[in-house]
Amino acid sequence: MALKSINPATNELIEKFNELSKDELLEKIEKAQQTFLDWKKTTFKDRKEMMLKAAEELRSGKDEYAKTLTLEMGKPVKQSYAEVEKCAWVCEYYAENAETILKKEIIETDASESFVRFDPVGIVLAVMPWNFPYWQVFRFAAPALMAGNVGLLKHASNVPKSALAIEKVFKRAGFPEGAFTTLLIGSRNVEFIINHKDVKAATLTGSENAGKEVATRCGAQLKKTVMELGGSDPFIILADADLEKAAEVGVTARLINNGQSCIAAKRFIVVEEVYNKFENMFRVRLENVKVGDPMEEETELGPLAREDLLIELDGQVRKSIIAGAKVITGGKRINRPGNFYQPTLLSNVKKGMVAYGEELFGPVAIFIKAKDENDAVAIANDSEFGLGASLWTRDTDKAKKIAAEIEAGSVFINGLVKSDPRLPFGGIKISGYGRELSHYGIKEFVNIKTVWVA
Repeated sequence: MALKSINPATNELIEKFNELSKDELLEKIEKAQQTFLDWKKTTFKDRKEMMLKAAEELRSGKDEYAKTLTLEMGKPVKQSYAEVEKCAWVCEYYAENAETILKKEIIETDASESFVRFDPVGIVLAVMPWNFPYWQVFRFAAPALMAGNVGLLKHASNVPKSALAIEKVFKRAGFPEGAFTTLLIGSRNVEFIINHKDVKAATLTGSENAGKEVATRCGAQLKKTVMELGGSDPFIILADADLEKAAEVGVTARLINNGQSCIAAKRFIVVEEVYNKFENMFRVRLENVKVGDPMEEETELGPLAREDLLIELDGQVRKSIIAGAKVITGGKRINRPGNFYQPTLLSNVKKGMVAYGEELFGPVAIFIKAKDENDAVAIANDSEFGLGASLWTRDTDKAKKIAAEIEAGSVFINGLVKSDPRLPFGGIKISGYGRELSHYGIKEFVNIKTVWVA
């Protein structure tokens, strides 16, 4: 079965790619294992040199890499440039910090010497999504490679060109063949990879259903996993918030990546005292968003990545309207080629509606009215998801206390939720487990080994 790269702005076929056969897949796994046996013996200095070259390659080829992203999954090209730059940053972060993070840790005990060392585990399988085709992969690959592991990438089937571009970055940077390998395969072959004796762990970014499937397969083999799954992040507005700033940031937080981000603001929970005022501010900004060809610099909102995703989103909106939600603006597919959906604001959203409980992956903001700040926190926590949250108030001391009550992997006060190489990233509840980035992320796929000397 061929993998197809389709331009979501036109729904035209870009290119087809043949899937690897089982024999070809097996050869690549065996090559990765052979490479690991040598790669784990390399010095941090050697790895650092190559990782810095990967960052250089990303920046020198940013036009090519950014336009591939936009052509294949539809994000506005300015955001694609930013994604390429962020990937270079994470490469530099781990190049500069991995050796310090993973240095031998001396612990005083009854031994003459006792310490902890951090050894690579081997081949790590990465099952990655289409919405941030480079960033999701580099935030795994940079720490994994710097720790001495090697990586296999099973990317989303609609971004094969992006997947091959990532492999090209590492090859051009001087990494040996087998250190990082893109596997052009469908999801049905993931179990075969997990079952291979030389594959020691897996990380997945994607839907909760995909996460459960991979976690189950790995659990049966007692193989370590990290899961970064869906999110329905609350964006909480208290009565004393800077409403102008919150509305400006809120629209960006909802529409970034065409609304297709796990950590995008999705549930706008506003205390009733300022609900109408904030809703109107948000609506005005939403209606002025520039929708168009994602290859044009001025475009702020492009198409959804696939037509089936657009159909699913439209269905969720329609079901919510039937249940009593009110369309303030938008609410329909745009009548033009490609998978374009209007920037949408749904008000009067209540518990029991599809928009209240499900993740809406597209440019649709839902507004929920809260009685007061305690009610706002309760509504924020009334979700199966627990990835990120954004809290808006002028009282930062109060905000920090409230942050302790919010059930999420991260809480951003007076700012949009974002990932940063220096900070741990991940969720709780059905948003996943484990952490990526920072010193926590690089230690997910190492053997934390105690050495005790009599």
